[in-house]
Amino acid sequence: MARSVDSVRRVTLGVLGAVLVLVGAALLVLPGPGLLLVFAGVVLLSRAVPAVDRFVAPARRQAMRAAEESVSSPWRVAGSVLAGLCLIGAGLVWGLVPEVPFAGWATGASLILSGLVLLTLLVWSHRRVHAGRR
Repeated sequence: MARSVDSVRRVTLGVLGAVLVLVGAALLVLPGPGLLLVFAGVVLLSRAVPAVDRFVAPARRQAMRAAEESVSSPWRVAGSVLAGLCLIGAGLVWGLVPEVPFAGWATGASLILSGLVLLTLLVWSHRRVHAGRR
């Protein structure tokens, strides 16, 4: 029984990790926290497949470097905040205006969620970087 529970856990972690890696890879070119999702996916995959563990440290370094660069200047912070607010605004437009292509709350909610994730990760990055400088 314990062996089947472990198998289900490993499959679940593997599938979730793979999904996060794929979504993160897409978000590398789309607005959103691509490297952080790739890192989270690799961590989950490494728990399901021990051979993947060697990719955790490089993915962590890249994700943390990207987080630091995102708050390295006031212009980058302002641009990221503006992008997050634009995503939220676009989500509201897609949810409320039926004339836009692919209108509806499914598209709108995904845009709003992306904007909120972007703003949340920006705050996290800012606190992390500035706490290290104190």
